[in-house]
Amino acid sequence: METEFSPPSVQSFVKPLVELRNLTFGYGERVILNDVSLQVPRGKVTALMGASGGGKTTIFRLIGGQNRAQAGQMLFDGRDVTVMEQEEIYAIRRRVGMLFQFGALFADMSVFDNVAFPLREHTDLSEDMIYDIVLMKLNAVGLRGARDLMPSAISGGMARRVALARAIALDPDLVMYDEPFTGIDPISVGTSAHLIRQLNDSMGLTSIFVSHELEQTFTIADHVIILANGKIAAQGTPEQVLNSTDPLVYQYVNALSEGPVRFHYPATTVTEDFS
Repeated sequence: METEFSPPSVQSFVKPLVELRNLTFGYGERVILNDVSLQVPRGKVTALMGASGGGKTTIFRLIGGQNRAQAGQMLFDGRDVTVMEQEEIYAIRRRVGMLFQFGALFADMSVFDNVAFPLREHTDLSEDMIYDIVLMKLNAVGLRGARDLMPSAISGGMARRVALARAIALDPDLVMYDEPFTGIDPISVGTSAHLIRQLNDSMGLTSIFVSHELEQTFTIADHVIILANGKIAAQGTPEQVLNSTDPLVYQYVNALSEGPVRFHYPATTVTEDFS
């Protein structure tokens, strides 16, 4: 009897752009990531979630070489960032765009000059070419008409979009977003989420973002990773994570006050403190 053969998908042969292999990192005796292994699929949108202090932003710093793993490997496009010389790390960073939590625009530069900054810093392009690229990037985030404004004259949501235009100015392979939905109004949250998804697909990017905003995150992400207690509590598609039976993941995705994550930081008993 013949057995039907289903060939593996093309995606199964594609190496991840970012991969942590049995990685451990901490500050002094405090371990932040303990023997963590994860992958950021190439061409996909990946969300990093979990309680504050769980190591999400630390992973960004490890990808960029600001921090070095104490054990294990931090691979970018198959190469271990942990053992790279500084010049090699700079080359990796030029392939990565970063959207900081509150935009981090240069206050004394116009919107145009903020977006032009990485092009002037890292390329030998003419000013005419830079002008065209900046306008295209600003147009992609809906702010071509704001090019002459100063950061003080635009809203917080607009500042994030300018910062996003700057992050994609060099056509990076990877864009990292540090809490892109924090501190902005619901319309801007929806706009930002739509842009992350749209730019990832239209530009052929790989995107990874840190978020605590459940609704938009599970709407736009292809892959979700939840970190807790230095380990991975859950990872998979949004549907798989939402259906997880792990008590900590269940508490997190349902925003419950009671569960494995406690309100009180571990302490001695009240009797001992006040006796």
